[in-house]
Amino acid sequence: MATIATARETLFALRRQIARIQGTAAERLEVVPADPPPEEGTVLREGGVALRQGLHAAGLLATGADAFDTALGGGLPRAALTEIHGAEMRNAGAVAGFALGLAALTLSDGLPFLWIATADTHREAGTPHAPGLWFRFGIAPERMLFCETARLDDALWVADEAARLSCVGLVILELRGTARRLDLTATRRLHFRARDAGRPVLLIRHSTLAEATAAPVRLLVSPAAAGLRSTVSGPLVGSIGPPAFCVDLDKSRTGASGRFELEWNAHDRTFRHRRPEDPVALVPLSPDRERLAASARPDLASHAGGRAAAAGGQPAREERPADRRPRRAG
Repeated sequence: MATIATARETLFALRRQIARIQGTAAERLEVVPADPPPEEGTVLREGGVALRQGLHAAGLLATGADAFDTALGGGLPRAALTEIHGAEMRNAGAVAGFALGLAALTLSDGLPFLWIATADTHREAGTPHAPGLWFRFGIAPERMLFCETARLDDALWVADEAARLSCVGLVILELRGTARRLDLTATRRLHFRARDAGRPVLLIRHSTLAEATAAPVRLLVSPAAAGLRSTVSGPLVGSIGPPAFCVDLDKSRTGASGRFELEWNAHDRTFRHRRPEDPVALVPLSPDRERLAASARPDLASHAGGRAAAAGGQPAREERPADRRPRRAG
């Protein structure tokens, strides 16, 4: 028993030390007896150790999805760096959409937010669409400040300077691929800037693997199948409803993990959990699909001269004996 007590005290001391280094508030750790049951907001750990998560709700951003918020210990930390990863570049729209949903939850004080990205990221993922910001997320276009840089170093510098400003409600840094300069030191500086200013910083990473950073929370986001649009008479058959996201909790302050399917509600400006019984939207195929596919498919089996003649061009020249000689290796 003495050994177990000593191990627990060592664990608590290490957690407090880590919290001081990261600049976050340490959760209250204590031993909770089995009877009576623990109060709401307590996350049980092995051996009866519990984390009281309801003590710092003022510094957390609740998404509206109860199970997801519970796994996060009440929500995402407001004054901190949060990573949002997309495994593939084709998921950039879903990743950015999820980040914009978090931005809509954060921007409640009328402050603008700054979106920083490199030029190569925007060439692959595109740029934010102002009418969509207002229609889908309730963010007025004049509240978005946009910054595009040619180099990664410039984007990091702008994010580092903007994260300390109290006149900016949120900073979003969007990058593509592996960035050697975005190491533990750089992310720790961004995290401390966000902590001191009391504002969140969202780091969007496309087409890269998760690396060691100072962010307390890391989310892996991918698109999920959208449900049907809801009406007063029930789900509308053949329609496409709100956007849905598959979110993997890869890193959190509580040590919890899991996969959650969340749906963005544009009217209430909040997330909600997708239920297993919710129908999935299916888009009907075009009636001219086969004809269009056949006309768009290149006729690889036909002769090059025949293709050129059909297109109105000149036929290919006759093959000469010199063309049939074998080429040199290498």
